Amino acid sequence: MNASTAKVAVVFGGPSPEHDVSILTGLQAARALAGAGRAVTCLYWAKTGDWYQVAGTLEAADFADGVPRGAEGLRLVLEGDGSGFVSLGGRLGRARPLPVDVVLNCCHGGPGEDGTLQGVLDLAGVPYTGPTLRGAALGMDKLAFCAVAEAAELPVLPRRSLEPTTSDVGAPGPYIVKPRFGGSSIGIDVVADLPTARARLDANVHLRPGAVIEPYRGDLYDLNVAVRSWPEPELSAIERPLRSSVSGEILDYADKYVGGEGMASAPRELPAALDPALAATLRDLALRVARLAQVRGVARIDFLCDGAALFVNEVNTVPGSLARYLWVAPPLAFVDLLDAMIAEALSGPAASHTAAGADGTVLRSAGGIAAKLA
Repeated sequence: MNASTAKVAVVFGGPSPEHDVSILTGLQAARALAGAGRAVTCLYWAKTGDWYQVAGTLEAADFADGVPRGAEGLRLVLEGDGSGFVSLGGRLGRARPLPVDVVLNCCHGGPGEDGTLQGVLDLAGVPYTGPTLRGAALGMDKLAFCAVAEAAELPVLPRRSLEPTTSDVGAPGPYIVKPRFGGSSIGIDVVADLPTARARLDANVHLRPGAVIEPYRGDLYDLNVAVRSWPEPELSAIERPLRSSVSGEILDYADKYVGGEGMASAPRELPAALDPALAATLRDLALRVARLAQVRGVARIDFLCDGAALFVNEVNTVPGSLARYLWVAPPLAFVDLLDAMIAEALSGPAASHTAAGADGTVLRSAGGIAAKLA
């Protein structure tokens, strides 16, 4: 089986603040694959956590009020050889397995990008594109990713956990406060001082599962590059996203996504006009980040720059529009990008487990459980 003959399930949506953007990415991917003659099924993960099979010809507006008309209910089950997606609307109301060879994961943020969906698909034995469970979890945790990058001697801004009792973060204000486990730019605040930062913990719903704080530097601007892992590591052109005159301080959610096509329609300079030495340094750092974060599929690596120094900001393991808009030098067709992701997923499982060492020796010598509880 190869990418052109596989039965592909494009999964999008999910109970995430980035639910709507994920729908845009999923519909774009499904349309591109179907246009190339691929066998495509669209699976919509609703905000409630329920699953539905939907038509690939739907438009974004069809999802604006929730589950679109004509959607057919699904379950994702773990039942040995019967694991996978099961349709609830078959003939005579009988559940029937949905034939899926590989899942193209277009879920941004939340359980689609934090390792939750990856873990379930691993257990179900369903191949999928994008990050592994471990890579997804690391990429979604801004505090853990920064600590790992810092330990690898990559240049980062000092990022600390923000708690109600935090009294010192090692740098003067102003600060940026971010959701620790959030994707994109949702829930980010720029604050003048630490008391204001602590107050945001209760006021901002996105910060309640965890928050990080780092110095805000108005002299820094954003630079992004995509990396794909198959058939070999490769980098896209470098972009400089442009901030709106309204938000100004940071590249926010509206700058990135409110434009009709997700990240593909956001204003940008592409390729970015950079000093060749700075561009070379960024590309070297991006490859180091990709190896460190075990990037699989296509990811976008975001940097901050003052014109001379670069700082690794974060890795987006399921980027908006799957970063298709960045592959312009040299150009790469969207369907070719998707085919490579699918081929990688089909080449081997994202996770493998072993019971080597569990040979019963400990159990045979353990004695009675009652004695251990005494």
